[in-house]
Amino acid sequence: MTYEELIAAMTPQMHKALRTAVELGKWPDGRRLSPEQRETCMRAVIHYDQRLPETERVGYIDRTKPDGTQHGEDPLTPQTIKILTGN
Repeated sequence: MTYEELIAAMTPQMHKALRTAVELGKWPDGRRLSPEQRETCMRAVIHYDQRLPETERVGYIDRTKPDGTQHGEDPLTPQTIKILTGN
């Protein structure tokens, strides 16, 4: 089974269990994850998340105000830098 096939076969319950294991640093039975296991689980969670809508991904922050506008500036919008001289 390839990595892609493994991710495709992952269920939402498996994703949640891996995500919890990464967050807590241990398996559901209490055994600690090794650094390699944690990295592998984190990669699987991130890869699985790419298949989900943006609003359901780990780390998504809803920046929408009740009136529908966004909090703060759009981080992807180019910003103009103004250079002031000390004259």
